[in-house]
Amino acid sequence: MLDVRNLRARYGRIPALLGIDLGIRAGELVALVGANGAGKSTLLRALSGVQSASGEVVFEGEDVSTALPERRVALGIVHVPEGRQVFGPLSVEDNLRLGAYRRGRARAAQSLERVYALFPALAERRRHAAGTLSGGQQQMLAIGRALMAEPRLLLLDEPSMGLAPRLVAEIFDCVRALRAADTALLLVEQNARAALAIADRGYVLETGRMVLAGSGAELLADEGVRTAYLGL
Repeated sequence: MLDVRNLRARYGRIPALLGIDLGIRAGELVALVGANGAGKSTLLRALSGVQSASGEVVFEGEDVSTALPERRVALGIVHVPEGRQVFGPLSVEDNLRLGAYRRGRARAAQSLERVYALFPALAERRRHAAGTLSGGQQQMLAIGRALMAEPRLLLLDEPSMGLAPRLVAEIFDCVRALRAADTALLLVEQNARAALAIADRGYVLETGRMVLAGSGAELLADEGVRTAYLGL
């Protein structure tokens, strides 16, 4: 589904990605593991087109290396950024409908019902301002807004950051449900153990370079990964 070759990005003179290669198959969940500052969020931003980058990005046979973000959304690449970034003054439902701006009214209504079925808490508070939601509910809203665009590949950046353990479990249940529905996911997650435990495959990123790749189980068992990222 996604084939990335020699992806490079920088912030001014500071290099952030130093020739990244990766691939994602349809319906696959891939975890991206690395320390803070390794370039994980930059990689997701480069794939969604909001970060300038060079290299080759091919999505379902189409070269999108220079495509604008809106073109990538239209093709099915949808990004849930770190920090949720919901529109606080707007209602929950208005936030969700913004995710379907490229869809017709009938398809948007269908997507809305699917999101409410996945996140009943959002249905209960659909008329409330997004800024009044808890952190966990705002994360659900950010994911739900992305789902309104009917993604084929969902880029998830730190969905459990700052959440209580019970809410983290709910978010990971959502990630499992999305994979079961054949949505491909690229997951950046501070809880490396939990991410690798549900991932089909994983990559380890260090200072802008991919240094290791394998199945989720293989990376969980790797001594270097266990010491550096799992606290074992």
